[in-house]
Amino acid sequence: MRRRPTRGFGALPAGVLVVAWWLSGPAAADGYARQQDDVGTSGADLVLPLALLAAVVAVAAYTFLTRRRRAATRTTPHGGVPVPELAELDGRARAALVAADDAVRTGREDLAAATALAGAGAAQPFAQAVRHAEGELAAAFRLRQELDDARPEDEPARREMLEEVVARSVDAQRRLEEASDVLDALRSAPGSAKEALDAADERCRELAGRLGTAEAALAALRGRYAPSAAAPVATAPDQAGARLRTARERLAQARAAAGQEAAGELWAAEAALAQVALLVDAVDRRAVELAEAAGRLPGALAEAEANLTEAAKVLEDLSEGLPGATAEGVTKADLRGRAARAEAVTGDVRRSVEESRYDPVEALRRVAEADASLGAALAAVRGRGEEARRARAFLEHALLSARSAVGAADVYVAVHRPLVRAPARTRLAEALRRLDEASGGAEDALLSAQEADGLARSAQALAEQDVRLHGTSAAG
Repeated sequence: MRRRPTRGFGALPAGVLVVAWWLSGPAAADGYARQQDDVGTSGADLVLPLALLAAVVAVAAYTFLTRRRRAATRTTPHGGVPVPELAELDGRARAALVAADDAVRTGREDLAAATALAGAGAAQPFAQAVRHAEGELAAAFRLRQELDDARPEDEPARREMLEEVVARSVDAQRRLEEASDVLDALRSAPGSAKEALDAADERCRELAGRLGTAEAALAALRGRYAPSAAAPVATAPDQAGARLRTARERLAQARAAAGQEAAGELWAAEAALAQVALLVDAVDRRAVELAEAAGRLPGALAEAEANLTEAAKVLEDLSEGLPGATAEGVTKADLRGRAARAEAVTGDVRRSVEESRYDPVEALRRVAEADASLGAALAAVRGRGEEARRARAFLEHALLSARSAVGAADVYVAVHRPLVRAPARTRLAEALRRLDEASGGAEDALLSAQEADGLARSAQALAEQDVRLHGTSAAG
């Protein structure tokens, strides 16, 4: 990191340093010798040196204060606009990210409404703007994640990255604003209002039916699994019901209004219906994820127990031949520790499945993580084909957990976005990126899936904390 300039003699003007040297150097020594030779010399001879010393102190103090004031109001090298302090720039970057993320999420909702109203062809210009904004926002979030990770940057690099976060966030919003004329034209298109209102009414009826199904599904999940299994969607039906009521009210107002006012009410109703669909979909998706995890869990437990048996045999074989390490450099203590953890996890999960209600997604996550860690240590004694088969199984388990965590966090942020701040959104964006890498078959896909899972759960926890600290999300 770049060192800060020191305060002291290094900050004094050259003339002051010369005077100080004269006072403390040969001239001062010579004067002192003359005073010793002439004991009767008057004290008036000290007036000039003392006056010069006072001048040095005064100039030094003035220089120090001037530099402090200049640092507080730093300017660009060209003497232009004042450069903000790093903390101020950091706050500006966080605010810009939140605003851009909200704009993109709203843009997606507007695009869905525009497509339903006028068709994909008419909405294409706005779709291009949304894609451009999504790209800029993704790049901004990536930079923010790099700033938030454990690797510190020096001040110039951090400043440059923060400025780019602000610039990309602002560009994302600007592009959507420039394309807003397309939306305005679609809203006010002659002859489309009645058709759009009829379509929205039909959508209300459809979502009302789906909401009833979602409520029944949530009740079944609560009766079958542990509370944590249904927790990500526990309030989804209530929130969906509130937004459905808002949509109906807006549609009634749209029918009673005319012109641009009617179009605005219709657009607000469409946005509310989009969130109803999001919440209902979340309940349906959670039910599928829990069922899939419950179906995978017996196989994952059997696989883990097979690994434990193999680990015990490897440790027994190593006790005579290689007292310290395996053939690939994994220590016996490490292998023994991973085996002990896997044994504890599998035993705990089996007891929870047999004795009480459990959370299939969380149980599968725990077993898969412990088994993957043990499997990595056992890889040296396996053939390539067997290792590849087990790696695919680990990846499938990890992807299921990651998709579940990312989906739950994304819905939570979308529904509570007036209250969710930049850190939670940044973690979620990075989780989505890692999940895309894992789903795309990246070389380290298993690691990417596990990191996506952890980042998404961190994003959810931060978002929930924001909501607790700053209030509850308003319906509609």
